[in-house]
Amino acid sequence: GNVALDVARILLRPTEELATTDIASYAWTALEGSSIRKVYLVGRRGPVQAACTAKELREILGIKNLYVHIREDDLIKSPTDEEEMKNSRIQRRVYELLSKAAASASSQPMLGQRELHFVFFRKPDSFLESNERSGHVSGVHFEKTALKGGGPGKQYAVGTGEFEDLDCGMVLKSIGYKSVPVNGLPFDNHKGIVPNIRGRVLKNISGDSSQVENGLYVCGWLKRGPTGIIATNLYCAEETVASISEDLEQGVLASSSGLPKPGREGLLQLLDNRNVRPVPFSAWEKIDSEEKRLGSLRNKPKEKLTTYEDLLKVAT
Repeated sequence: GNVALDVARILLRPTEELATTDIASYAWTALEGSSIRKVYLVGRRGPVQAACTAKELREILGIKNLYVHIREDDLIKSPTDEEEMKNSRIQRRVYELLSKAAASASSQPMLGQRELHFVFFRKPDSFLESNERSGHVSGVHFEKTALKGGGPGKQYAVGTGEFEDLDCGMVLKSIGYKSVPVNGLPFDNHKGIVPNIRGRVLKNISGDSSQVENGLYVCGWLKRGPTGIIATNLYCAEETVASISEDLEQGVLASSSGLPKPGREGLLQLLDNRNVRPVPFSAWEKIDSEEKRLGSLRNKPKEKLTTYEDLLKVAT
């Protein structure tokens, strides 16, 4: 997915290029001293099912002097894969970029060249502990997988019973976060979401639009699962807000007492009663301005404030 690509890109991109981005200084310092030169991106399914965008993929493939390796066998498509690509321009474009990268890559990396290896159809079975450093990883024991399922977009990975080891010194997982149930709310354990229609929470997981919990709404990953990019979150929020607006206009949210609800002032009072200190937009603007000022001193777009104390100090 996109997060995995982001992590790999940060680990592999030359630090002299990162120095002029808004990366936090402490992170840049750690990367400057890093000895990482080879990254493996491992996925349970195939390149057709890669859950990333073409934009993110192009960014990492465009890193200067980067050796990219993709196994030819992993690029073989099934008829179901072909159908899946016909139905998705994004998946088709991602596959094309991966195929082009594989075709244009040299057979071996040059001396000192950083390496990115895409490995598909593998799922982790166990971590291998280092014999030299107790408590440290020395590799991952993978099981090879094959795709099963009922058609395009519904293929899933199953183990084949064949295993292989991959040597490494660090493992990072990037498989999304499954939401947990909220007390008192229905929850779809399979999808990891609160059942809803356009953000309106349902009374159960049946999907029946007539079974709506009036006045209760959901947004984000709890609404749709751990998918998408920043723009997806914007659309998701807009959809839920639109549902709230519609319900307000139709009187669905009328107070049972007949009195008007306290609205924003009521929320602020509730936060105050609970000793919660909100940061208004005007305070965020102060933070944004200070980060830009600090960044200008280092030829960066921003110098991020990374502690709660520093953020509040600037916000007040």
